[in-house]
Amino acid sequence: MMGIGRLVVSLKSKLKALKPKKCYDKVDKSESMRIEIRSKKAQKLIQETLKIADSPKNKSYVF
Repeated sequence: MMGIGRLVVSLKSKLKALKPKKCYDKVDKSESMRIEIRSKKAQKLIQETLKIADSPKNKSYVF
């Protein structure tokens, strides 16, 4: 039974080696992409802050 497992593993590794690997050129981030990323991070941070501020557990004032 263990021989079959080793055979399957070796066949999988041989098949992976036969597959042609895709070569992609790395694209540098443009300034607009950096701004977009910062904007999304800022929006996410604002949403999390508002969610925490609106939760009833964090009410520090009493009416």
